[in-house]
Amino acid sequence: MHGKGPWWILLAVCTTVLLATVATALVPQAPPAEFGSRPAAPAPAAPSAAGAPPPAPPSPSPGAGAGARAEPAAEPVRLGIPAVGLEARVVPVGVATDGTVQVPRDAQEAGWYRHGPAPGSPEGSAVLVGHVDSRTGDLGALAALYRVREGDEVTVGRSGAAPVRYTVTARTLYDRERLPAGEVFRRTGDPVLTLVTCAAPYDRDRGGYLRNLVVSAIPVSG
Repeated sequence: MHGKGPWWILLAVCTTVLLATVATALVPQAPPAEFGSRPAAPAPAAPSAAGAPPPAPPSPSPGAGAGARAEPAAEPVRLGIPAVGLEARVVPVGVATDGTVQVPRDAQEAGWYRHGPAPGSPEGSAVLVGHVDSRTGDLGALAALYRVREGDEVTVGRSGAAPVRYTVTARTLYDRERLPAGEVFRRTGDPVLTLVTCAAPYDRDRGGYLRNLVVSAIPVSG
């Protein structure tokens, strides 16, 4: 049996228990096509050793980076992609006791990983996660990511600050065991908005969806 690798971090995104009578009717049955390329991490992440404990996304260390930010980042509160009709409330999320990223229970919400950069930060990957469907089989807000195209505009509303705008540059599929967590959750390098949900195939016996869909968007200048 293989050791738990970076895929474990986002396993919670892809373990929705579906009702058998509605799963085949409402859940996207085929993964979307990939396009573009994600902004690369500034340096390759060190691979996890086989059999090591499940890694968690980077989280703040006491005293680490003290004084690095002049002021707290404005929290994201809304996510919109007009071209595909996506409009969702954004709530802050952290890390669950099992080391996975918390995901909002409401499939119509997106969760901002609050231990990483916020949308609008000058560097790093601001991560928003969400379910592709609900426990009743209804599609989640981030199911709309299946329809995004390169060049689509993404708007993130923020509390107490102006919205920030991004342009979609890539849509990438990863087997959940191969999700590049060091890149997805990076805190340095060029700023990017990273949206993550699940992708087919779905296998109840293997814990849910077997792939992750990752959409990347870069800030609109000016």
